[in-house]
Formats: sequence, C-alpha cells, structure tokens
Amino acid sequence: MRKRHGVLALLGAVSVITFLDRLAIAVAGPSIQQDLHISPDLWGWILSAYVLAYGIFEIPSGALGDRFGQRRELTRITVWWSAFTALTGWSRSFLQLVSTRFLFGIGAAGAYPNISGVLARWLPVRERARGQGIIWAASRLGGALAPLLLVPLQTRFGWRAVFWALGALGLAWAIVWRSWFHDDPSTQPGITAQELDEIGRSHLSTHGNTPWASLFRLRQLWLIVLAYGLYAWASWFYFSWFPTWMVHGAHFSIPQMGIYASFPFLVGIVGNLAGGWISDALVIRYGMKHAYRWVTSVCLLATSVLLFAMSMAHSKTQVVVLSTLGFGMMDLMLPSAWAMCMSIGGRFGGTATGVMNTSGQLGGLLCTVLFGYMVHATGNYNLPVRVVALMVLLSAIVFSRIDCTNGLGADRMTRTT
Repeated sequence: MRKRHGVLALLGAVSVITFLDRLAIAVAGPSIQQDLHISPDLWGWILSAYVLAYGIFEIPSGALGDRFGQRRELTRITVWWSAFTALTGWSRSFLQLVSTRFLFGIGAAGAYPNISGVLARWLPVRERARGQGIIWAASRLGGALAPLLLVPLQTRFGWRAVFWALGALGLAWAIVWRSWFHDDPSTQPGITAQELDEIGRSHLSTHGNTPWASLFRLRQLWLIVLAYGLYAWASWFYFSWFPTWMVHGAHFSIPQMGIYASFPFLVGIVGNLAGGWISDALVIRYGMKHAYRWVTSVCLLATSVLLFAMSMAHSKTQVVVLSTLGFGMMDLMLPSAWAMCMSIGGRFGGTATGVMNTSGQLGGLLCTVLFGYMVHATGNYNLPVRVVALMVLLSAIVFSRIDCTNGLGADRMTRTT
C-alpha cells in the first residue's frame, strides 16, 4: 500500500469522528430540549454557537497548518474538540450548553482546511478531487452512523453518555496521528522514491507565511466564498435542524428519525465518492475550469428543486426519498468545490479553503439561528426549508461563474482528448 493511502485512511477516520461529534448535538437535540426545557429559538442559538466559533477560528487554524505543519495543527484541533465534546455531557443549562458548544467550535475550526493542506502536499493533482471525495464520503459515513449508533446509545445510557464516548474516540485518533504522520512525504518512514515521483513536486514546497494580500486580491476566491456561504444553508440544515424537522415538521417518531435521518448521509457517501471520480475524469477531458463549474452548478440546481419539493411533501415516504436525493446531489458537487478552492489557493490551499469554509460557517450560522426564529414566529417548519432551497439556487448561479485556473496555484491540467 502506498504511504499516501495510509495518510488518506487516517484523514478519513478523523472525518468520520468529526461528523459524529458535530451531529451528536442534533441527534440528541429532542431529548436535550425536553430534559433542559429549551425553546426552539434558544435551541437555534445553541446550534449556532459552534458554527460561530468555527467560522471565527477557521482561517487562523488553516493558516497555522500552512505555516507550521498539519501534523501539529490537526493534533491540537482534535484534542481540543474532543475535550469539549466530553464536557457537553456535563452541561445542565442553556448557558453551559452555549459555552461548551462555542468552545467545541474553536477547537474543531480548521479541521477540513488542514486536511486539504495535507491532500495538496501528499496527493498528485490528478488524485485530489478523488481524495476530497473520500474525505467527504467519510464525513457522511459519520453523519449516517450518528443516528444509527447514538440514538440506541442515548436510549440505553442517556444523552450525556453520547458525548463522553465521542470525546474518548477523538483523543485516541490524535495519539495515532501524532505518532505516525509526517508533514513532508520525503521524511515519511518507508516511503519509496517511486511514490515521491508519483506525488510530484508538491511535496517539496516548504511551509511559510501566507501571502494574505495576494490571496485576498483574487476575485475568484471571493466568488467561491460567496457561493459556498449560500450552499452552506443547505448543509447546515441537514447537520443541525434536519432531525428536529423530521420529528416536528414531518411528524416522524424519534425511533423513526433515528433510522431515516441516516439515509441522506448514506447516499452522501456514494455522492462524494462518485463526485470525486466524475470530477477527476471531467478535468482530464475538459480542464479544471469547465469541469468544476459544471459539476457544482448542476448538482446544486437539482438540490434546490428537491429541497423545495420536500417542503411540499405529504407522506413520510416522499420526505425520505426527496431528502435523501437532495443531500446526495448536494454532496456530489462537494469534491469539486474543495478541489476548485485548492487550485485557487495553490500552495496555500489550506488557508484558501479555510477562507471558503469560514463563509460556509457564516451561512450555517444564519441558517441555524434564523430557522429557529422563523419556526418560533410562524409555527411552520416548512417555510424555512423553502428559504434554504432559494439560497442553494443562488449558490448554483455563482458557482457557474468561477474560474479556478485564475488563482495562486501553479498546477494546471490542460484539456485532453
């Protein structure tokens, strides 16, 4: 096995863990709200506390990884977020939950930008979209496992035990990562000269200060920042409000939610793997500019239509089918979006993706907070879903205008026939 495949496996494992930790609050949400007597509008603030902190600290975390190495930064990130995941289980009031979720977000910030930084250093250009597809498929596996594993665990031991178990799992990963991984592929024990040649010259680049002025002058970076912030309304609907919406908006029981809430994430696994493969194939044939544009804009257009239809559905079967297809189509485009941003940022792909994902956290913050207020004001759980569908439609339009070949990246793939 190539050493880069071992690196990819470890990154996939932490992607599973981070989504288990991220979605634990959503899966346990109905029980926590009932136990601690928390209203929908206040619950929106609890959900958004993590998103706010994640957004504030994402760019600094990505830049620290680019400067000092992702080995150190991913270790710090995982230890921090695991500690505050565990502390969530000891929270007994609204203020304690808001505080622990905010501190959890500070630690988790930068996980995916630093993963992207590792991929940019360890993977050949032709494998990067597939690498992103594997990472995001792993995250969806975590999302699928969250209701399947955590609901029975919560039923048996209570919602607090869910957070304690997840905290221990993250700490175990950090120990393995710190003891095995090396930032520079050429210093990785056991790596061959042949694999270094396959990786290419990206492994020779050194860590250094981020050229902030050059990065922020890139028009394409700001376009993808806008597009990703609009897209994130949909992803954060699934990450935060979807289980609650299923119970109160679509009238599923909690045990039913524990099963069917996993379906979108299971299809998301396939969507991400297929999206990575399709994107890399289209890049070889048509070039990065056109391939990434087509995949992102078409998939998000389909997602918008499916989410709107879901908000109008009259049966639980329709809800399950439409929500699952909507998430799957949305995830089909995710490897292209992240590979697109990696190309724009070039050697500083960790920082560039951190900037992009910060916008995603802002979109997520607005979604999680405003969703709760719309429900509180109207008593209607479907109206905010239609707002989410509109944001996704706008995202599709912006993605269709991005030229990822016009950035700091030196890597180029020309069209072949």
